[in-house]
Amino acid sequence: MPHFTVHLSEETLDGTVEPKLIAALTDAVGSVYGEEFRRLVGVDLIGVPQHRRGLGGVPTDADAPLVTFSLREAALHLPQVPEAPARLVAAITGALAGVLGEGVREQTVVSLTGVPDGRSGVGGTLM
Repeated sequence: MPHFTVHLSEETLDGTVEPKLIAALTDAVGSVYGEEFRRLVGVDLIGVPQHRRGLGGVPTDADAPLVTFSLREAALHLPQVPEAPARLVAAITGALAGVLGEGVREQTVVSLTGVPDGRSGVGGTLM
């Protein structure tokens, strides 16, 4: 199951932005893999309190989203989805900038994690 973990400033999570971020991130994946893929996407938004984030070795209060997107390794290399990793990074960054403002684009970090076959499960069943 494709899954987002997004760390961002706790102050950003104000009760109105969460549904927008969840929808935008899900749409970003759908834009790369197709609409049918959207129903599989999970999103966790994790607020980081002020003064608990650093960039370049320096504490910062800047809203700099840190995104980990994990999915099956094979999905990153599908012939019918050329350049999937580059397209995902661009779509995910664009989704965050679209919801949070262009100011976050330059400091958004996206990590794609490919999970090998047989290393994930749903409902207690190895997939």
